[in-house]
Amino acid sequence: MQSTITGRHMEITEALRDYIDTKLKRLDRHHEPPTSAQVILSVEKLDQKAEAILHVSGETIFADAVEQDMYAAIDGLTDKLDRQLRRHKERRTDHHATPVSRLQSEP
Repeated sequence: MQSTITGRHMEITEALRDYIDTKLKRLDRHHEPPTSAQVILSVEKLDQKAEAILHVSGETIFADAVEQDMYAAIDGLTDKLDRQLRRHKERRTDHHATPVSRLQSEP
């Protein structure tokens, strides 16, 4: 998955970049992993905000999280993305019953 990490009003450290990469790799375990991700980290007064835009086969998924700690915001963000990807997978799955073939032979 291609990922772009951007910082607004803050510098993205190597530790933050590694932390985000490990959290985003967790999202690859789904049936249809995201093709690309754009993560935006920002600081607004005392709030640390993390936003992400994922591109998944024919759909764009957006999530954001605001916390006092940036690492907690990233954790909340990946949890939200994980739930949305699971829901996306369920919507794409065909839940109709498959027709049962006739097992009985006619006499």
